[in-house]
Amino acid sequence: MKITSPAFDNDTKIPVEYSHLRGNIRPPLAISDVPPATKSLVIICHDPDAPLLGGFYHWTAWNIPPDTTQINSDTLPDQVVEGVTSWGEPGWNGPQPPFGTHRYQFHLYALTDRLDLPTDTTPRGLKKAIKDITLDHAVLTGLFAAADKKG
Repeated sequence: MKITSPAFDNDTKIPVEYSHLRGNIRPPLAISDVPPATKSLVIICHDPDAPLLGGFYHWTAWNIPPDTTQINSDTLPDQVVEGVTSWGEPGWNGPQPPFGTHRYQFHLYALTDRLDLPTDTTPRGLKKAIKDITLDHAVLTGLFAAADKKG
């Protein structure tokens, strides 16, 4: 299974329009090679370099249909649920590192089932819910630096 983006390559800079500092729009993503037994997909965007214990979560989305090949910046399939992030609200909230260069990891999970979780589910609750039903996992890493705020 693979997750990529037409906006940036793995381990390269995320353009500023996808940051919390500028447009704060969700970067487009491409999904491929999903296992045939997959019933739903989950995406979690996590900054492991944030100075908070456990990092900072910028986006969670679940019940993504397994035949999804593109996630665009402005719409999601109807059945997709976006959970609460470290910002305390649902939806995408992009990079805004206070210092240095941070990694933003887009984790894609293929699940054996759909999830019945409330929209106020935290990233920790989502990770617990998918622990025993994950078929496959892929990661795309983008970089964003405090110095990119001007870019």
